[in-house]
Amino acid sequence: MMIHTPVLLDEVLKTLDNISGKTIIDCTFGAGGYSRAFLAAGANVIAFDRDPSVISHAEKLTHEYGDRFTFINEPFSKIGSILSSPPVEGYGEAGGWSCTDLKSKTTPPFGHPSIGGELISAIVFDLGISSMQIDTPERGFSWRFDAPLDMRMGVSVGVSASELIQNSTAEELIRILKIYGDVKNAGAIARAMKDTLPTTTFELKELIYNPKDYGNVFQALRIAANDEMGEIEAAMNAVPEILAPDGICIAVTFHSLEDRLIKNIFREWTTTPGDARMPTVASAPFKLLKTYTPSDTEIQNNPRARSAHLRATKKI
Repeated sequence: MMIHTPVLLDEVLKTLDNISGKTIIDCTFGAGGYSRAFLAAGANVIAFDRDPSVISHAEKLTHEYGDRFTFINEPFSKIGSILSSPPVEGYGEAGGWSCTDLKSKTTPPFGHPSIGGELISAIVFDLGISSMQIDTPERGFSWRFDAPLDMRMGVSVGVSASELIQNSTAEELIRILKIYGDVKNAGAIARAMKDTLPTTTFELKELIYNPKDYGNVFQALRIAANDEMGEIEAAMNAVPEILAPDGICIAVTFHSLEDRLIKNIFREWTTTPGDARMPTVASAPFKLLKTYTPSDTEIQNNPRARSAHLRATKKI
């Protein structure tokens, strides 16, 4: 079995520095690579992921680390509502939330029972799609496999990519392809999608004239179907409130659209408030930390890391 190693893990740990005894949110649990590393370094981890297929990975960490690890099968856009709400008594085991609860329960009322209201030492995002999702044919994320055109990160929650095509006008699809995929021949591809209404990955691939556009078209539909930009904005809006003083927010991005969004958000947080022409009355609430990209060695070992950027800010 191939061991999952998350991108820029050494750089994430270097940015976080000493995390022993601290509480960290892993907003994109996936196969658990970041969470496992944080736990091994002595941190307590609260992990989010809307994909129920990762629950088996979460259960392994629960068995190894007990109540130092908490997994929440919800999208990371809910970190604000879950973590800023008061604790709920008597939910789950000893008022907590075990992984065995996850198969039958979702977010408990008014937030997580054992962590509501707690300030967090670090919040980490590993954005985009996971290798595990790409390499699972039936999820419909890859043009390499003939499968239903699904692409939902929540498996059965929300609108699939094929339903998105059916429910959108050609003009809306053109906009999706241009904005989320920078597809040059967006008009022709969008009209072909509306004419044929593809329901499988191979049916969609047949409509894309240039093989170089496969990735961009699939990316654009995936981002739109999962509202990935909206998810990021909702989560980032909550970060300043739940992050403790001196707390760190890290975002690892993989394409220019999400990287631009993170850069703009971090720029806003680290800009001194007020009119630049007037005397400064308050400091910026955050400061930027060092940006990292993968080393040549990491790219050689994991080609999917080549476009990654790590951006980080620290709350003052």
